[in-house]
Amino acid sequence: MTQRESMAYDVVIVGAGPSGLSASIRLAQLAQEQGQELTICVVEKGSEVGAHILSGAVIETRALDELLPDWQALGAPLTTPVIKDELYLLQDQQKAVQLPGLLIPKTMHNAHLGDKTNYVVSLGNLCRWLGQQAEALGVEIYPGFAAAEVVFNDDGAVAGVTTGDMGVAADGQPKEGMYTPGMNLLGKYTIFAEGCRGSLGKQLYQRFELDKDADAQHYGIGLKELWDVPADKHQPGLVLHGAGWPLTGAGKDATGGGFFLYHAENQQVVVGLIVDLNYSNPWLNPYDEFQTLKHHPVLAQYLEGGKRVSYGARAIAKGGLNALPKMHFPGGLLSGCNAGTLNAAKIKGTHTAMKTGMLAAEEVFAAIAAGDEGGKDLCGYALRFEASWVYEELYATRNFGPALHKFGTLIGGAFNFVDQNIFNGKLPFTLHDNHLDFAQMKPVTECVKIEYPKPDGVLSFDKLTSVFLSNTFHEEDQPCHLTLKDASVPMASNWPKYAEPAQRYCPAGVYEVIESEGANKLQINGQNCLHCKTCDIKDPAQNINWVTPEGSGGPNYPNM
Repeated sequence: MTQRESMAYDVVIVGAGPSGLSASIRLAQLAQEQGQELTICVVEKGSEVGAHILSGAVIETRALDELLPDWQALGAPLTTPVIKDELYLLQDQQKAVQLPGLLIPKTMHNAHLGDKTNYVVSLGNLCRWLGQQAEALGVEIYPGFAAAEVVFNDDGAVAGVTTGDMGVAADGQPKEGMYTPGMNLLGKYTIFAEGCRGSLGKQLYQRFELDKDADAQHYGIGLKELWDVPADKHQPGLVLHGAGWPLTGAGKDATGGGFFLYHAENQQVVVGLIVDLNYSNPWLNPYDEFQTLKHHPVLAQYLEGGKRVSYGARAIAKGGLNALPKMHFPGGLLSGCNAGTLNAAKIKGTHTAMKTGMLAAEEVFAAIAAGDEGGKDLCGYALRFEASWVYEELYATRNFGPALHKFGTLIGGAFNFVDQNIFNGKLPFTLHDNHLDFAQMKPVTECVKIEYPKPDGVLSFDKLTSVFLSNTFHEEDQPCHLTLKDASVPMASNWPKYAEPAQRYCPAGVYEVIESEGANKLQINGQNCLHCKTCDIKDPAQNINWVTPEGSGGPNYPNM
């Protein structure tokens, strides 16, 4: 058995995203206010704070206002207020209808919000800034260390996490002179803020049956690019959203999702596509849908003459209130997208992630300040959550996603307009969608093959060129972190039934079917992985298990 060193803290936080950093700052603030010593550790698998952070992002500042009211004076990187919203329905590769503001669900309004202002931001840069604020308050942040395992006490309560071993070869053997065993980071309480489909969160869901009373979680994959554009095409604060082409199908069989294009600062535009992962056609390729989309005149008008400077992708938990698990268990709590607190009706999850991190911090601090030695099931967290504006917001939008899944984009969109604009989310019933995303895929024999145009190298690009722009790096000589429960499934089952969809739903070219010794086999190019978690979610056999690679591996997103 590997001998590991241990470091003990009052609180261990997994993930230096908006939720984890907000939790750490709130804990440090409370300790300072109460004159209490509190040791706080944040562990982050990215090479630096912000390296793995990817979001649209338009942010509303409600949680930030509460956490750091003087954020402007402190130099927070929120400098581009939203000045105008536009919403489009793309009819085909040329035509589009712009919807008037009166027909847009109010949850999607970002401009002209009275005394409130939403901002176009780089969430990665916001997290870098939040990390600085946390460290200034005495929080210890350890980037480049992946939390690989949960540590449990003898009574089954969470006691902390173990960071991944470094210097292990692909065959699982220690590399001579390079092997460093992971460390146990032990805490009275551990807050898991890993983001969507966190690998430890997934284990905790199963161990403590956290989602047994919840609706099925639903996911999307978000693909995003950052562009430098000419000055005459740049309109800082202009926000575009849209749905329709090139996503196909009609009614409840439609492929759900939509695009965003935001004009940020410094002559930069962010453009992206979200594709719901409940799609049924195994030939669908979210990456190619995105590359095709950019040729539509509504988007191309801003990108032509520009230069693409970064690319990335990330899964999104969008099931909302109905799909929320129990968020507390002995010794630990879930916060942010690890629980699935994103508000899909607003296409925003940063403010809710931050607030749930703050609520988790307040519950943990209250317990420790009262002399709690740890390991308890902090049920008070649920009460704090239910009394918060996050719950109120998620309750009001609980029908948004299920309506789109049940009725399709047009009818579902009309329902959501009535629900949000007329009834303020207070209709006296709740829609449910318990269909599992991965189970919706149909056999190839029942579906039309989708032929995508070849990338032109101007507006559209191949996957590997895109992955290069994500600055993704993994030490090649290490165990593959994309593990198969049964190595025979890809070719024995997924290939004949679905033409092995992993080679299409992965946005980074990780999965490739190649011919070897006269037979097809699935090759896994783990070094390309963007840590989006789509494979863990969408594999129809649920045969892929994403585990953490060596710390610092993965993308290094600049300004995303």
